[in-house]
Amino acid sequence: MPKASHSAPRLRFEPLVPALWPALEQLFGARGACGGCWCMWWRLKRSDWVAGKGASNKRAFRRIVGAGPPPGVLAFSGDEPIAWCALAPRDDYPVLARSRTLAPVDAQPVWSITCFFVAKDWRKKRVSSALLDAAAKFARKGGAQRLEGYPVDPQKGPLPDAFAWTGTLKAFERSGFREVARRSNSRPIVRRELR
Repeated sequence: MPKASHSAPRLRFEPLVPALWPALEQLFGARGACGGCWCMWWRLKRSDWVAGKGASNKRAFRRIVGAGPPPGVLAFSGDEPIAWCALAPRDDYPVLARSRTLAPVDAQPVWSITCFFVAKDWRKKRVSSALLDAAAKFARKGGAQRLEGYPVDPQKGPLPDAFAWTGTLKAFERSGFREVARRSNSRPIVRRELR
């Protein structure tokens, strides 16, 4: 597998540990990235996620960060947090277990990339590809042998930013992922081997 090299200039990547919680708060803002999600969409039953939008989801995610291991990677430009990528072993995301479209491809253990949030001024600058490379390094250090993603593959032209929160197929492909399943026209399952 060729090593991808798409790092945006002058970025550094850090696992989200409790000491970096203020940086995540700064990046996500008062809305919790998107509509009070606080990166809990894949971790809660839909009714619980809706009921917790905002402060409750924020508290739940902060507990996850506090308990460790880090649930993802932050990107920084200097001291400014500019992007986020959520990843963890697939079993940490119960919503994936209930999804027909994103059901397991096989019995191989995988880590899953479930979410991106990129600050508005940094969008369309291949930050997602750089985050994917950082996520692969993080997952490898955590013992993962393969990394899986669930990007969107827009069928009718460009996708509004708000709908690209699971990443785009092009970004994943630039970072060495290959499609392994597609049960929906617009939602492939992609993998990158980390051995």
